[in-house]
Amino acid sequence: MNRSILIVICDFLLVSLLIFSSPDANINNATEDKKAAQPVLATNQVDTATENGKDLAAAMRLALTEEQKNREQLMAELERAQNAAKERASQIQSVQQELESREQQARQLQEQQALLEQKFAAAQTNLQSLGRKLQSASTEASLTKEQLAAMQLAAQKKSDEAAALQKQLAELAQSNRMVLNEKQQLASRLQVAEVEKQHAAEQAARMAEEVKTERAEKAKLAEGVKALASKSGQLAQEIRENRPLAPNAIFSEFAANRVQARITASRSGIFGNEATRSKDAGTILVSDGTNTYALCHVQDTPLALWNPGTDWESLTGTLQHGSAHVDVKSLSFHFHDPRLVWIPLSAADVQALGCKVYKLSADPYKFQDAVLIGARDGYYGECRFQIDLSAPEYVRLDNSFLKGLFGKFNPSPGDLVFSKTGELLGVMMNGTYCIKLGNFDPGATIRFGNNVASQRTGDLLSALYTQVAQLPPKLQ
Repeated sequence: MNRSILIVICDFLLVSLLIFSSPDANINNATEDKKAAQPVLATNQVDTATENGKDLAAAMRLALTEEQKNREQLMAELERAQNAAKERASQIQSVQQELESREQQARQLQEQQALLEQKFAAAQTNLQSLGRKLQSASTEASLTKEQLAAMQLAAQKKSDEAAALQKQLAELAQSNRMVLNEKQQLASRLQVAEVEKQHAAEQAARMAEEVKTERAEKAKLAEGVKALASKSGQLAQEIRENRPLAPNAIFSEFAANRVQARITASRSGIFGNEATRSKDAGTILVSDGTNTYALCHVQDTPLALWNPGTDWESLTGTLQHGSAHVDVKSLSFHFHDPRLVWIPLSAADVQALGCKVYKLSADPYKFQDAVLIGARDGYYGECRFQIDLSAPEYVRLDNSFLKGLFGKFNPSPGDLVFSKTGELLGVMMNGTYCIKLGNFDPGATIRFGNNVASQRTGDLLSALYTQVAQLPPKLQ
């Protein structure tokens, strides 16, 4: 082999070593995430202390308030547990992303290590080949000292590059081990985060179950309070309905709500003069649950039941309570006993008068005693009524039990009878019998105005007189 060929071969080997050398690899170290603090749930137990009191409804409402506070605390703790679970899930996702990044770096380092090992093996092979060629060349031909020195220098460079590659390979292996250690640490942290996430989810589920239980208990407690309040209201109403009032209290209420009725009737006289008749009466307003009426006895009006009856041409009237007054529009007669008359009122009339509207007694026989009030004379007293089977529409005054409390106590037609609970029981039709009030079905009605001649009041009053005359003598 000649010298020019040997020089070409050495240059080729040198160029090959330079081509297979690799640049330095930059490795970034991963940073650790901040550790998440495990949420600590604090459960507060609220001892509900109930006071000894007469009002059980107030105690139950207090218990409901305490349960509401406990529920709000549980809801706040549930929200904190859910927020902790969300934060733990976010941390787990971050750790997983970092772990994937580390795995990608490890794969890149392994690829670089494999590439460097290939380059190092190729450099070793080239170096050995170059040594063999050098040895062969030294034996085959006699080289000059300059060529030999050049070849030795080239061989030294190749050896230095191989050492540098070996050092770089060692550093890459060390970096790879560090990446593997970090990967193991991240895997451990991921496992811990998964356990903490599961624990937080269990706590959130447990808190949700506790809140659900608290809501159910609260609903039951609310239903109990409602039932108790309803029963308390019913009990209070029953107590009021069954608690007897003093006659003084009943009369005082009557005096404050008494309505003064004034009715005027007129007609033409025999010699062309106008004949006028007026009557005043004290009465009250009473309701059957739908409509409102002002009650009185027919003898407290100018419409006398007689035969022959009077043909009135004009009828006017007013109801007055305090400074308020309304006009009377009509007058109705009871279908069973026409001596009881009433004046229908509208809702606007009742509001204008502004006085109490009495209720009818739902059970007239609840109390044996009653309170009788003279609507005209202002006397009142406690009396006793008895059932008369022969007159089911009436109750009979027991004259052997009369206890006058104020004024001249002498029961007479038109007196009002109240139950001991302050409800209206009926109106006295004579000195002994009181008609019970149950409904307001009219037997006849007269419309008021300046022209009532067409209603033939004379015939109507005569027919009503005949109806009263047909009642048993004890009721007349």
